[in-house]
Amino acid sequence: MSSLRDITTWQPLLRLLHAAHADTLSAPGGHVAGQIGPRGWSVPLPYRPPQPGRASLVSDNQDEFDAVGLITEALVKDGSDGVSFVVEASSTPGGLRLHLIEPSSSVEPGVATAHPGTLLLADGALPEPVRRLPEPVPGAAPAASADVDLLRRTLRERLQDAVGASEEELAAAEARLGVTLPPELRALYRVVRGRYEDWDDLRDPYDTIGCELFPLSEVYIADAASREVLWQFGAMDAVETGPEHAVQQLVGSPGWIVFGDNGGGDRIAVDLTPGPDGHLGQVIIIGHEGNIGAGLVADSLTDMVVHGHFDGRPVPKVERPPLVAYVNRASLPSIEAAAHPGLEVLSIGVWEKEPLSLAPVFDLPRLRTLSAYPGTLADPCEISRLTHLEYLELPPAEWRVLLDAGAVPTGLLAAGIDAHRQRDNPLHMIALANEILTLYGRPPITGITVLECAAS
Repeated sequence: MSSLRDITTWQPLLRLLHAAHADTLSAPGGHVAGQIGPRGWSVPLPYRPPQPGRASLVSDNQDEFDAVGLITEALVKDGSDGVSFVVEASSTPGGLRLHLIEPSSSVEPGVATAHPGTLLLADGALPEPVRRLPEPVPGAAPAASADVDLLRRTLRERLQDAVGASEEELAAAEARLGVTLPPELRALYRVVRGRYEDWDDLRDPYDTIGCELFPLSEVYIADAASREVLWQFGAMDAVETGPEHAVQQLVGSPGWIVFGDNGGGDRIAVDLTPGPDGHLGQVIIIGHEGNIGAGLVADSLTDMVVHGHFDGRPVPKVERPPLVAYVNRASLPSIEAAAHPGLEVLSIGVWEKEPLSLAPVFDLPRLRTLSAYPGTLADPCEISRLTHLEYLELPPAEWRVLLDAGAVPTGLLAAGIDAHRQRDNPLHMIALANEILTLYGRPPITGITVLECAAS
């Protein structure tokens, strides 16, 4: 038997959870839940702050680290990406029942939660922003500042001992990438190939080039697949590139050739699919914290390396109806105010007035995502009138109404159950999720193991 399913692996953590949540775990229906992966965890234990004037140390919460460590070791041995758990009182006086919920092919992992993540209702389906390809920009051309000869001379002057890539190495990189490297990038690598072993004095050409240069063998295409975007985030975003944008605001592009890093995890790339106000071969930065878009660094590699331009150009602010609309007590005051033909995403948040009707958005041709807080919809069954929905996120009660009425939209690609409140038992959410999955002919969540032990 896997040590992950051995109650002794979990006992140290269960003791800590029982000590921290004794009242909850003794109350009818009381439970605690969490999630543990090989590289991180979300476990409901109190955090012990460091002593005043001292940084936090592992030893401040050593008992938690030790308890979770036994579980992460078991995950690594099993080759598992992670496990969710629910703890509740067992039928044995003073005992605990542990439910282990293992990953399912029908569910995208949630974030710091034990209840199901996004339900995947169609094989291989991706959020619309991830599917979006770059638009053609007729007449796109290199910037006037692009000067291959000047770039090459400058690099050779500043990096006299650099080792450049051979034509054979460049050809191999192009064959691997499936794209011809633009002239400026080829010139850069002909002077300095970026291998770490070439720098005997342990210095790299950051100050000369303006970024941490990747070895030619590590250059890659930042297409949409290279930027992992979970459904619950991607479905709530929209791609919008206006005529004022130098960079197309995509998840990724087959024309973004990454050749470096800014030292903080943001990628530096040459852009062969510029926006309407951009240039072919411009240099962009792809942030590691966002799901969509990139920023302009310089109009050309020459501009960046030779002239030291790193700040791009300001983007004029243009007022347009938002593609993503938030209706709540602090944003838009009504669904009518959100409705327009281009609306793609409607999020209804905290609302203290009368519940809302969805009638103003019934006929919108591009509305693909709806998310709603508990009690904000006057009639959840109106959702069936939104015929272009791809993603629907609702609280359990609203899903219950749709299921009982047979009004769940038939064209969904993914769905979310908004159950962040402590009283929502993940086991109940899994049962609800399985009803939705069954409706779409998807495999139910079955990887649940039940273990019991004494509370102390």
